[in-house]
Amino acid sequence: MAANSNSNSKSSDRVPVLPPPLDSSAAEEIGALADSVWTRGPGEAPNIARVASQTLKGVGGRVAIVDGCRTPFCRAGTDFRDMDVIDLAGVASAELLARTGLPPEEVDYSIFGVVVPALQAPNLGREVVFRASLPMTIPGTTVSLACASSNRAITSGAEAILTGQCDVVLTGGAESLSNVPILVSKPASRWLMELDKAKSVGQKLAVASKIRPRDLVPVPPAIAEYTTGMTMGEACEKMAKENEISRRAQDEIALMSHQRAAAATEEGRLSRQSVSTFPRPGFDTAVSVDNGIRPDSTAEALGQLKPVFDRRYGTLTAGNSSPITDGASAVLLMSEDKARALGYSPLGYIRSFAYASLDPGTQLLQAPAYAAPVALDRAGLKLADIDLVEMHEAFAAQVLSNMKAFASRKFAAQELGRSEPLGEIDLERFNVNGGSIALGHPFGATGGRVTIQLLEELRSRSMNLGLITVCAAGGIGLAMVVERA
Repeated sequence: MAANSNSNSKSSDRVPVLPPPLDSSAAEEIGALADSVWTRGPGEAPNIARVASQTLKGVGGRVAIVDGCRTPFCRAGTDFRDMDVIDLAGVASAELLARTGLPPEEVDYSIFGVVVPALQAPNLGREVVFRASLPMTIPGTTVSLACASSNRAITSGAEAILTGQCDVVLTGGAESLSNVPILVSKPASRWLMELDKAKSVGQKLAVASKIRPRDLVPVPPAIAEYTTGMTMGEACEKMAKENEISRRAQDEIALMSHQRAAAATEEGRLSRQSVSTFPRPGFDTAVSVDNGIRPDSTAEALGQLKPVFDRRYGTLTAGNSSPITDGASAVLLMSEDKARALGYSPLGYIRSFAYASLDPGTQLLQAPAYAAPVALDRAGLKLADIDLVEMHEAFAAQVLSNMKAFASRKFAAQELGRSEPLGEIDLERFNVNGGSIALGHPFGATGGRVTIQLLEELRSRSMNLGLITVCAAGGIGLAMVVERA
């Protein structure tokens, strides 16, 4: 009895042994190891409806993406630190209208996306009308869908064209994360309002006597999910663990992003879509390239970076995550008939699009894996039919999680209710000119960038079909299929 008791005591004192770190490559993660992706289990799948293929045409035919451009994307606090979202969106929009030669009166509507608007002028879509010297009779509106805000602007414009409300819509998005407003505390807000209403010196002194030093501490902007309290990085760290994503695979995706973006910049493949921008205050120095690309990045250097969101057991670093960035994009949409009547040769057409949403407490950035099957079904296509894939890189772990879901039979059966997975994405046809990890991620502008970048590359390679996916806060995902004109 005593011997058993001692044995149990020794057993209970043992330190748990952690499993060895994962060391799988990116190709292994999205191939042989795809079924290690997280699922709810048999019988717990969400209700993801199967849809029939459809022809996305309105009274004026298909929705044409005539052209698009963007400012360079610059790390927050650098080249564009003195430009707000209106400045940035105005540059991209004015250049787009100038290069297309579109008569200003032909524009029917302006729709722009932004996550952090300028507080003094929150309707960015309307401000673009003024900055681009469009007729003031043109309505403008603003949409916000986190990292998919400019995608929402594009699809809202497409819907207006398909229903015959418009023939020409200027869309896009911008973000100035150098100029995020800093809030004051609620008590400070109250006494500031009281102070503004006070008339006499005595009244003002009475209000001032209520001020406490703690009330003057600034309130930083919220970076966490309202429903879960987790930041996007913390939520993606959770995904990396649940989907068994290795640090090695994440760093491979990050290195690929930087190497491809550097090569595309060096070879001039991004130059047409990027607008030389002269920032405030002097307007005397042109910014012509994205300043977050690291041509000298190596696997060894990435591997030495420390985890950011889970410092003890995490795998997400500053190197395999997208940086905080300023920038803007603009995309010109027309009905097919209008584009033909005005003599334009569009970059391409919108074949289909779909949005999906998940419980943000589960897999916050996994919704593209649910939206993509619907978008492909609506287009009457399979993943194998797609020539190029452009996937927003919020984090390398998010990219790998979604690609594993695309290729996983278990995910297809248990999450999508399908007998076959979408398929494995060929890394040689994925983000071929780099993605958000290297190029940067101005929240409201990224959707426009991926759309322009994909269509330009389809034209360059004489390919036809592309798939765009974007994840967004709140557990939302967008997928769009485009075809070259």
